[in-house]
Amino acid sequence: MNNKPIGLFDSGIGGTSIWKEVIKLLPNEKTIYLADSKNAPYGKKSIEEIIQLSVKNTEYLLSKGCKIIIVACNTATTNAIDYLRNKYTVPFIGIEPAIKPAALQSKTGAIGILATKGTLSSKLFEKTANEYSKNITTIEQDGDGLVKLIEEGKLNSVELKTLLNKYLKPMLNFNIDHLVLGCTHYPYLIPQIKSLIGEDVKIIDSGEAVAKQTKAVLEKNNLISFPQDTIQHQLYINSNKTVLQNILKNTPTNYIVTELHF
Repeated sequence: MNNKPIGLFDSGIGGTSIWKEVIKLLPNEKTIYLADSKNAPYGKKSIEEIIQLSVKNTEYLLSKGCKIIIVACNTATTNAIDYLRNKYTVPFIGIEPAIKPAALQSKTGAIGILATKGTLSSKLFEKTANEYSKNITTIEQDGDGLVKLIEEGKLNSVELKTLLNKYLKPMLNFNIDHLVLGCTHYPYLIPQIKSLIGEDVKIIDSGEAVAKQTKAVLEKNNLISFPQDTIQHQLYINSNKTVLQNILKNTPTNYIVTELHF
């Protein structure tokens, strides 16, 4: 057993969609979450920049004693996780778009994938897409601008709804029956997405699967924490903490949000 915290990082607040699933499945685990909002979005950055930022985030979490690190960002996973695994000895959990379940479950033979440019253009995404979508039509869409609006707290803005409409309506013309959310920010848009595409299209994100994989890796490496009377989660953000606080306000757990100069 190991009482050190689980570390998570993302290009901003979106990875808290993963964090919420992790703390729900693993209630005895402490966590440290790092939101690199100052550098969001990662989706338009070069591979070199994404690796550099991922290393910086990892170093910070390791300095806090984290026993395992969840790269709670699709773009960072698809571009940097191999580098991180080669450089560090702690286990890393990555996130990539859930193409496999969407492709296997599709009845219409068409699925949509909404992700960042950095994810869609990565070699890992290309490999996964080729492996599981041989007999499936995949409609890939770069969600340009969505992360920025989410980071600004504009979840219900006209601007955001206009972008979603522009990105999603063409997918419906291909008769998709599954929509894969390929960015950890996007689960916060599910109500808006459903209002545009209806209830017949199943929305798939990676949160629950990542939490289960984290538990499995902790157990395999004998890193599960022993039960504790008080669990407090630490969340750090290197920009204004208000948006992060707002997105967490209904989370039933003990946490502290701190602004970092990072």
